[in-house]
Amino acid sequence: MSEQDNKKIIRWLIIVCVLIMVMVVFGGYVRLTRSGLSIVEWNPISGVIPPIGEAAWETEFAKYQQTPEGQLINYNMTLEGYKRIFYVEYIHRLIARFAGLIVVIPLFYYIYKGVIPWRKSAVYLTIGALFGFQGFLGWYMVSSGLVENPAVDHFRLTIHLLMALFLLALTMWTALRHMNQFPPIINKGRGSLPYILSALTLTILVIQITWGGFVAGLKAGWISNTWPLMAGRLIPANLFAQFDTWWQNLISSPVGTHFVHRWFAFVVLGAAAWLYFITRRHAYSENVHKAVIYFLGLVAAQIALGVVTIWLSVPIVIALSHQALGLLLFMVAVYIRYEIVHTPIPEQTVAQPTAVARTGD
Repeated sequence: MSEQDNKKIIRWLIIVCVLIMVMVVFGGYVRLTRSGLSIVEWNPISGVIPPIGEAAWETEFAKYQQTPEGQLINYNMTLEGYKRIFYVEYIHRLIARFAGLIVVIPLFYYIYKGVIPWRKSAVYLTIGALFGFQGFLGWYMVSSGLVENPAVDHFRLTIHLLMALFLLALTMWTALRHMNQFPPIINKGRGSLPYILSALTLTILVIQITWGGFVAGLKAGWISNTWPLMAGRLIPANLFAQFDTWWQNLISSPVGTHFVHRWFAFVVLGAAAWLYFITRRHAYSENVHKAVIYFLGLVAAQIALGVVTIWLSVPIVIALSHQALGLLLFMVAVYIRYEIVHTPIPEQTVAQPTAVARTGD
């Protein structure tokens, strides 16, 4: 692949990464404005055009009024109010369609022109296929709120979020490989503490984001607007009250998911601090050391932002900032993992005692 072609692929993959981030954050805005259930059908082609004319709007509004949200939550909503939430979800789906075209059209063009050799196209085709699958998951999530409950299933929402993260990581990882001229994976560092710890830290962060998805899906952010106490206690009295088994309360109860999410953040902070102290003992590149410091600082900032979100009862701007910062944290963690995977384990650089020559009196 020529240098010019390589730069084209890098620009394309970076644009795809940006679009994924935009869709995730805008998806958060859709959720916070309760707009996600406003469009009750999945029409990938005809849905590009919104309702035209008053009769078309009345028809669309009538469909919404038959849904659980239309009957139980927004039963007194006017047509003008419906148009507002409709357009929020409409823009969300339009961005998703645009992102899909930005992935598919250049992908097949590059394969057709030989910029991406067919025998090496698997990862790029996977990215394209996952974009299509993500669209299906989006509708699978929305459909769960159109039958009985006026809210989407929190497990489906979280799966949709985690798939977006996986797609972002895969695209970013591929872009980094292009930027570094496809470096080989180094076997020498496998099994070392930094190698294991970078994977563990990323895993812990994904677990925290997973519970963030549960909190979002269950609207558990509004359960408590105090910190560190919940309902006047460090451990709320009703933590295990909703379900018979303790683990169900931690993954499906608003109180339980909120409790886990607010305190597991400090596990992420501990992992970040441990990664910092371990990597600084090795002669990694300056980029690695800076990325670990940024990661540690961003985790601390994310915890502070999370506390503010709780105190202020989930204002949209701060809640979206919290979500965007979580995405940035994830990307930094992926970058650290990438660098350590592709870097041979350096020798210890801890200072050793040296003999000091004594001078005569």
